[in-house]
Amino acid sequence: MGIRAGTRRLLSCPFRKRGVVSTSKYMHVYKRGDYVDIKADPRIQKGMPHKFYHGKTGKVFNVARRALGVVVNKRVRQRIIAKRISVRIEHVKPSKCREDFIARVKLNQKLIEEAKKNKLPKPQLKRQAVQPKEGFFVRTDANKPQQIEAIPYEFII
Repeated sequence: MGIRAGTRRLLSCPFRKRGVVSTSKYMHVYKRGDYVDIKADPRIQKGMPHKFYHGKTGKVFNVARRALGVVVNKRVRQRIIAKRISVRIEHVKPSKCREDFIARVKLNQKLIEEAKKNKLPKPQLKRQAVQPKEGFFVRTDANKPQQIEAIPYEFII
C-alpha cells in the first residue's frame, strides 16, 4: 500500500498516446484566478499530484516558472477543506467550467443594452427550469385502434 496504490489504469497512458509531451502543453499562459482541471500525466513523474486530486478542478492562486499553485476542495470526513497544492504545468489543463457562465454574462449584457436602447423594461435574465410540454390531442383518423390480446395456449399431447 504505497502512495500510487490502485492507480494501474489511472496513471497509465492510453493506447497510442505515449511518448514525448507536446510543446503546446508548455505554451499556455496561466494567470491567477484561472480554473484548471488536474489530470496527472504519467509520462512526467516530477510534480505529479496525489491520485486523489486526479480529475478535480481548482483555482490558480500562484504561478511559478514550472508549476502552479492550485486551491482544490477536499472532503475530510464531514467537512470540506480548501487544500493548496503545487502542481507542475504538465499535469493541468485549462478548465471549461466557466465557458457557459461567461457566454451567459455576455448575452445578458447584450439584452440589457438592447432594452435600454429601445426603452423597454429590464428583461428576465434568470435561467428558467425546463417547463412541461403543452398538451395536445392525438388523432387516429387514418388508422383505427386495434385490440391486442394474448394467444390462447393450446396443450398438444
